[in-house]
Amino acid sequence: MTQPNKNARRVALITGSGRGIGAATAKLAAARGFDVAVNYVRNADAAEQVADEIRAAGAKAIAICADTADPAQVGAMFERIDAELGPVSALVNNAGITGKAGRLERYGADEMRRVIDVNVLGVLLCSQQAARRMSTRHGGAGGTIVNVSSMAATLGGANTWIPYAAAKGAVNTLTVGMSRELAAEGIAVNAVLPGLVDTEIHAEAGVADRLKNMLPQIPIGRIGTADECAQVIVWLMADAPAYMTGGLLPVSGGR
Repeated sequence: MTQPNKNARRVALITGSGRGIGAATAKLAAARGFDVAVNYVRNADAAEQVADEIRAAGAKAIAICADTADPAQVGAMFERIDAELGPVSALVNNAGITGKAGRLERYGADEMRRVIDVNVLGVLLCSQQAARRMSTRHGGAGGTIVNVSSMAATLGGANTWIPYAAAKGAVNTLTVGMSRELAAEGIAVNAVLPGLVDTEIHAEAGVADRLKNMLPQIPIGRIGTADECAQVIVWLMADAPAYMTGGLLPVSGGR
């Protein structure tokens, strides 16, 4: 594969970036020198709005509908990015779902399978495509992969979303594995573990009051923001030392 022009802007794919942490990351990445592919599954209007804001700020952006758990859609998404923006040099695996909140015995097999597919298989499929383009082994110029995990991976998600917590635990493991596999090929792989952050994920899971109820458990004394998570993600994409790989960084207010 031909190496990209070193004077060209870097290209980032941020999955699930129509809102929340993904949207904040997409906009901040654009401000830090990236052209951005904004990935979404359902809400085209939200994704196009993020892309419009990026373009208005002077960067290139495209909004792409693709289910990251579907290998054919993932492959087509990367091919479109190749054609319209250039090879990806940074991948943020942000797309994720929790399923409806509740005890483990409430979950059906299909819902658990979908949680695993989006949160684990989606990361593997997107990382596979990115590595093929970034790796010096394949003629690439290197790059970065940042996986958005969750503090649920370490806390377990009891009484709320154990399948989600289990999936994010897998994300932590594959972050370490990929970092070791790709380190000598110019690719740094790290993960960010958000704690209680003010996004729509809680309301969608049916627990809109969860943040308020859990506030006393946060040592710093407040809920986190999507922008705070984005700052750490973009630092890993753009400014972290190349020697830093395999890291699992909590953004959790001390929880």
